[in-house]
Order: sequence, then structure tokens, then C-alpha cells
Amino acid sequence: MVDAARQMLDELMGRNRNLHPSEAPKSVNWEDPDLCQYHLVKFCPHELFVNTRADLGPCGRIHDDEAKQKYAEARPTSRKRQYEDEFLYFCNSMLNDVDRKIQKGRQRLALMQRDQPAQSHVSKYREQLNNLNARIKKLVAEAEEAGTRGDVDQAQDLMVLCEQLKEERDTMVTQYENMSNNKDEKPSSIETTTTTKPVSIVEGSPSSQNNTEEGGKSPRSDDDTASSLAGDKKLNAWMQDMGHMPEKQMEVCEVCGAFLIVGDAQQRIEDHLMGKQHLGYSKLRKAVEEIHEQRQKEREVDDRSRRRDDRSSSHRSFDMERRR
Repeated sequence: MVDAARQMLDELMGRNRNLHPSEAPKSVNWEDPDLCQYHLVKFCPHELFVNTRADLGPCGRIHDDEAKQKYAEARPTSRKRQYEDEFLYFCNSMLNDVDRKIQKGRQRLALMQRDQPAQSHVSKYREQLNNLNARIKKLVAEAEEAGTRGDVDQAQDLMVLCEQLKEERDTMVTQYENMSNNKDEKPSSIETTTTTKPVSIVEGSPSSQNNTEEGGKSPRSDDDTASSLAGDKKLNAWMQDMGHMPEKQMEVCEVCGAFLIVGDAQQRIEDHLMGKQHLGYSKLRKAVEEIHEQRQKEREVDDRSRRRDDRSSSHRSFDMERRR
């Protein structure tokens, strides 16, 4: 606790905060072991993920900007190379961990997509069922209206069409159940077909004619109503089971390994890109890439210099041979 407080004071007020004004300040040496080597090279990874799941905790060494400036101005040495190697090792270890997380996320999404029907098929079935239900309800309403007018023939024709649509709906339900038979829990079998017509009309029936003349609706038994409502409830439950399927396609962020929704709102995407964890891993990757590029340039310069020296040496030896 005391060391952490002393380190904080050193960073805020400087290492010479306790010196008397008449005393000469101590010179800063970037090779001081109390200094953070990562901060000298680029930055300290401990500062990137504060209050996130990847939080590394506070750094145990001092972050001195003056020492960092002297480190940058110093000539390339084996000590500086060692600091860079240690920084690369630490960053690569963190990146290897997040890369494994990304790989596991991909495998998890692949398993989820393999075990579930394609979302396009689910959407197609849902849309077709909604259309069929709307048509069935419309035909039932028209049949009831025809019954109240006493138009028996039209009501019966409408109910024939209604039964045909219900059979088509039952066929779709069966097809979906068969398609989902590889799931651990299959949707329960549903009976959506009503066994009776919604309008009970017997041609020539006095009671029917009397009810029609009085302007009331055609009689409908309580059992028929209960059966129809039960069928609708079962159908709604089945469609809710379809709704349990993933409606949004997921993907894994290639930088930080977070799960993202494909085609999500722009604001949510920007919030993710500006998050500490995403920015932190992005900064790590960029720093490692910059060091590798810088070392590649240094190797190319050394190779060109070596080739020039070799050519100069060969020319000198050739001139000496000619003089002989």
C-alpha cells in the first residue's frame, strides 16, 4: 500500500518532490529497475483494461515520462532490444489468450448454427403461418356474417375453404416438427383443426330462420368455441416455440473476441468500437505490428549496408589482383 502511494506521488509530483530547493535534482536514468519497462517502450498494458474483465491490476513500477523521453533519444543498444523483447513477449501472451477466446467463440457459433435450422427457413414458416391464420380468421368472420343473413350456401362454401386452409396449416406444422426432430425437445404435436364448423346452420331449420330473422348471430355451441380457442392457444404456443430460435445472426469480433450482432444498430457498433477492451486489444496489436515493421526495416538497412560492404571489398581485392 505504501509503495503504491509513493509511486503515485512520484508520477504526480516527480521523483524529486522531497528535495530541498537548494539541493540539486537527481538525474533520471531510463535503466533504473524501478521504472516500468513497458511504459518506456510503448505503453503499460496495465493501464489499458482498467475496470474491465481483462483488468490486469495496477502496475508495480513507476511510469516516468522524462525517463521515457530519454529512452527514445538513446542510441539502439542491447538493453533497449531486451526491453522491446520483454514488451513483445508480454503483449503476445495477452494476444494469444484473446485469440484462443476468438477461436472458441467461432466454434461455439458454428455448433449453434449446425444444431439449429437456418433462420431464413424459420422466418419463411412463420410468415406463411401468419398469412394462413389471417385468411382463416377472415373466412370465419365472413361465414358468421353470411349465417346472420341466412345465406346458408355461401356460409357452407366459406367453411369448406376454411377447412382446406386448416389442413394446409396442419401440414406445415407437421413438416416443421419433422424438421426439428434432431432437437432434444421437439415441439409438442398440435391439433389446430376445429372439428366443427364455426356456423351451425341446417337448411330449412325453423330455429335457424327465426334466429336469422331476429338479426342475431347463428348459434354456436360452447364446445365448438372451446375447441377453437384451444386450437388457437396451441398454435400460438407452437409459434412461440419457433420464436425461441435465434432471430439474429451473431459473429465474433476479430480484435477483442466479443460477440456481436450482424447488422446491429450503428450506435451499438460504435459503442463497442470505443469500448476499453476493444481499444486496448487494438492498441496491443498495433504496437506489436509497429515493432515488427521497425525491425524489418532495420534488417533491410543492415542487409543493404552489408551488400555494399561486400561489393566494396570485392572491388578492392580485384584491384589488388590487377596491380600484381
